[in-house]
Amino acid sequence: MKKKDYLKKPVRHIDMKSFDATAIIQAMRGMSFTARDLAAAADIYGRMLKDRTCAVILTIAGSTGAAGCMKVYADLVKHNMVDAVVATGAAIVDMDFFEALGFRHYQGSPHVDDRILRKLYIDRIYDTFIDETSLQACDRTIGEIADRLAPRPYSSREFIWEMGRYLTGHARKKDSLVQAAYENDVPVFCPAFSDSSAGFGLVLHQHRHPEQHLSIDSVRDFRELTQVKMKAKTTGLLMIGGGVPKNFAQDTVICAEILGETVPMHKYAVQITVADVRDGACSSSTLKEASSWGKVDTVFEQMVFAEATSVLPLLASYAYHRGDWKKRKKWRFAKLFES
Repeated sequence: MKKKDYLKKPVRHIDMKSFDATAIIQAMRGMSFTARDLAAAADIYGRMLKDRTCAVILTIAGSTGAAGCMKVYADLVKHNMVDAVVATGAAIVDMDFFEALGFRHYQGSPHVDDRILRKLYIDRIYDTFIDETSLQACDRTIGEIADRLAPRPYSSREFIWEMGRYLTGHARKKDSLVQAAYENDVPVFCPAFSDSSAGFGLVLHQHRHPEQHLSIDSVRDFRELTQVKMKAKTTGLLMIGGGVPKNFAQDTVICAEILGETVPMHKYAVQITVADVRDGACSSSTLKEASSWGKVDTVFEQMVFAEATSVLPLLASYAYHRGDWKKRKKWRFAKLFES
């Protein structure tokens, strides 16, 4: 088989607006197990959107973007259903920005000879394939964006804003989270930005400009996201997966305290994850456990133990068709950082 035989069926991103999940979520309230948990999570997310004082922070870890959920994330931004985003570098660069440049992820199979994939320059995310040549083109584009900027430290939020501005003139695909965030003043933070195609592109940039180059300041990221928390005060977390994005967002409560300002714990929290709790991990703890650290209140919190691509579209569709987002104010947190 040739390379084209593996890369012939693009992943299609699900459109949460194309179906109304209200009836199924309502029916799930009468069920048990994950179904009832999902219905409870949908209600809590609805509370976030109806609470006029609440700002919603979306956190994304894992590969749901490559698997077909990226349009969901972009639409949550476009329709004022989230106010800030914290994500892995891979979710923002290798999945979203990558496709905005015109490249695709392809349906594949986990039952393949990975040695053959390597020879063909095909990367695999479980049952999803990516053309490594295209991914390196994405790397180089990041390097080119960096080459145009003043040589100084940048927060990932600043650099992703520049990526969004680049897409306004160069995007080959609509429904990019990065571009939607840029156009709607929604800040995007990647606390481990270099752990992605961005890292390769920025290394290339620094290699070309060894004396005068930009760098990413993750401490500034933390300070800026904490500024968002201090401005909003009342916050809700919609967390897909866990890991660094989840803990980064939760820790803003403690960081504000260190800075001398008392802010409330995150009032609402939903986490969709497959992580286990018995090894002390669960992608930086269950939400109840996070309460002991002073991060998350336990009145409106719900863990949903499920693979996110199977339940996130239902939760998002339910919230969209309920329409509570239509009456929300736009926080436009990106404007906090305008000089």
